[in-house]
Amino acid sequence: MQQQLDTFRNISDQLRIELDSHGSIILFSKKELLFDSDDALEYFYIFLGGKVKISQLNLNNGKEQTIYLMSRGDMYDTVTLLDGKIHEVLVEILEDGSAMKIPISKAREWVYKYPAFGEIVFKYIAAQLRKVEELATDLTLFDTQERLIKLIIQNIESKDQNGKNILDGLSHTEIANLIGTVRHVVDRHIKKLKVDGVLEDERRKISIKNREKLLNKIKSLF
Repeated sequence: MQQQLDTFRNISDQLRIELDSHGSIILFSKKELLFDSDDALEYFYIFLGGKVKISQLNLNNGKEQTIYLMSRGDMYDTVTLLDGKIHEVLVEILEDGSAMKIPISKAREWVYKYPAFGEIVFKYIAAQLRKVEELATDLTLFDTQERLIKLIIQNIESKDQNGKNILDGLSHTEIANLIGTVRHVVDRHIKKLKVDGVLEDERRKISIKNREKLLNKIKSLF
């Protein structure tokens, strides 16, 4: 695993030995029921591929809000890792993949035993906190069209920086869950952006047709 992820390239030989000894690679398939809250009390996961959605659902009105889309390099569940308590979230596998499975007691031990591992975990948690903060701010300060444009821009930046394409393969319903709205609203906004010549959307694959025009749209929000 440490050879497959750049973030683990510089860990110590001793930690490599412990990862090989206590960790195991698991494969998971779309719609498979894995990574639930009880499981996260026992194991910590570092994703090597695939796509997993972490969300919350209001059972009274059926509204769903996606908190994280996890893929290569993401870790689950950092909340339980830190406080040792059950973390009630919904987990859904959107795309087949694999992960390193580690006993959470070991992962918790390594955070303090190996400074390099602790730094990786804490930097990742900080990035998660920033995402949640930005989500809360966006839901309060921007309308749905603005939130969609920001999401598309973030996807461009993610692809440029680390090759991650968070939107690839997602339905309009899943995109709606990411920005706190419903499918038909996303349908309308994407149709408008297509008419404006900004993007194309074919077979669950959003592609940018005019990057400069899209960047100008996001600049106009501030």
